[in-house]
Amino acid sequence: MRQRTATWRAVVICAATTVVSAGCTSGAEPRAGTAGSGAAAASQAEPTLRIIEANGIKIRIAEMGKGPLVLFLHGFPESWYSWRHQLPALAKAGYHAVAPDLRGYGKSDKPPAVEDYDIRHLAADAVGVLDALGEKTAVLVGHDWGSIIAWNTILMYPDRFTALVPMSVPYSGRPPVSPLETMKTAMGDRFFYIVYFQEPGVAEAEFDKEPREFLSRIYPAVAADLTPEAPRDPPEITDPKRSAGGWIRRLPKARQLPSWLTQKDLDYYVAEFTGSGFRGAINLYRNWHRNWEITPELTGKTIPQPVHFIAGAQDAVIRGANEEQLRASMGAVATDLRGITLIQGAGHWVQQEKATETNATILTFLASLGKSKT
Repeated sequence: MRQRTATWRAVVICAATTVVSAGCTSGAEPRAGTAGSGAAAASQAEPTLRIIEANGIKIRIAEMGKGPLVLFLHGFPESWYSWRHQLPALAKAGYHAVAPDLRGYGKSDKPPAVEDYDIRHLAADAVGVLDALGEKTAVLVGHDWGSIIAWNTILMYPDRFTALVPMSVPYSGRPPVSPLETMKTAMGDRFFYIVYFQEPGVAEAEFDKEPREFLSRIYPAVAADLTPEAPRDPPEITDPKRSAGGWIRRLPKARQLPSWLTQKDLDYYVAEFTGSGFRGAINLYRNWHRNWEITPELTGKTIPQPVHFIAGAQDAVIRGANEEQLRASMGAVATDLRGITLIQGAGHWVQQEKATETNATILTFLASLGKSKT
């Protein structure tokens, strides 16, 4: 059973390596604000949600606090809500913490063309949020896809971001060959979710039909606190070939939610994707090759700003790498790599699984900015 669990965990998210005090826990909708409302007061209990115009589209942001801007970018399949523990912690510490729904997600716009979700659009969205808020610079924090976006954004707009906290997905530079082509060659006729996502209309049809089933499986599947011995039903599809079926029933079905994810939390995510659908989110993956193709100028480019990498020690994306191995991987690009924190007892959803530890790491790093490199 342990070997089988390791196998499906690796299949869930491992290809990402080719790319690049806890707050509110209620699943209730935070209070909404108007587009003209200012930053929320640091003492408020819930984030303020509002729609802003950024990079030519409407983007929903959640925000708390006043002070230096810290911009949080979420991953797949998530939303601003993935940062529900970080926003109040940073607001309390004197920062303006802002988490948008990425384009294609939640209440943000969902442009029709696949190319509208390429890395240039995503990076420009992040800069557009700064512009909409009247800020010249910010610290950038990203997780999963948000980490991929954050690495690329600070490379493309080095004058707009003063520091970087990437989570879960390390970056060692633009590869010489398209990562998608590498995946296709490696997987052949076997199922792999990123390759599966390239098929127009297929994955979103599967997930849109059963959003709760998909989300209730994928979140526990790559978390750390559901051990192989925990109650779960095995995957219905065990044939590794793509022709055997989609993704949902390749994932085991947990009989209980992990401790970090309440029923209200799950309900919030389900409601968000029921309203938005999955197409926009999956379109980010459909630009995997295009992102490589349109960014030749990033070859050999480095990041001089301070960087602190965070991941769950049990995150399948880092494939068991230790601090020394990760530093060797990222150090050539991140020339001021201030630290690497691997949080024990955390899997892929590190900022949700271990919110207190994640918050402490972020805040310590933020407090260190302005100090000389050690």
